[in-house]
Amino acid sequence: MPRREDYRLREMEDADLEKVLEWRNSDRIRAVMYTDQVITMEEHRGWFERVRQEQNAIYKIFEYQERPVGVVNVVRLDKRNNKCSWGFYLGEVDIPQGTGLVMGYLALEYIFEGLGIRKLCAEALAFNTPSIRFHQQLGFAEEGRLIKHVMKNGHYEDVIAMALFNEDWMKLKSRLARLCLGGGAKS
Repeated sequence: MPRREDYRLREMEDADLEKVLEWRNSDRIRAVMYTDQVITMEEHRGWFERVRQEQNAIYKIFEYQERPVGVVNVVRLDKRNNKCSWGFYLGEVDIPQGTGLVMGYLALEYIFEGLGIRKLCAEALAFNTPSIRFHQQLGFAEEGRLIKHVMKNGHYEDVIAMALFNEDWMKLKSRLARLCLGGGAKS
């Protein structure tokens, strides 16, 4: 069973850029992202400088036993409507089973309790059933389908829109903690 103390989210730093670019350019990650072209280090550094200046985006590194293994981003922070969107991926594959669920749990805890967000929005390409199931496992409900929304592999793909509300997170939090951390999480 995963132990909470083995995992953490921390701010993304310059020192993370090479590893994050390696993950982002992997076939496994690019296959399920909206933008799937291979990115150069120059482009990647430019992106990081731009997002550092943004007031409505937060990028975190997810660590397992102090080793970077993934990325969580909180974007489109909308203070007026108290909502945002998120994205994430596990870059490493040689990690314990269930690590993704822990990443999701810690990210939701940060978003809802740390940032005080009311509504978290998510999108997944309709063919990305593992991501859709992952969101459902975390309590997200489907809000709609965006038809032929994103160009992927030469044709337009549908996108599934999902959301989770703070009040639903609070109801699900203990169950998710037991599921991914054996109840060892703070409630």
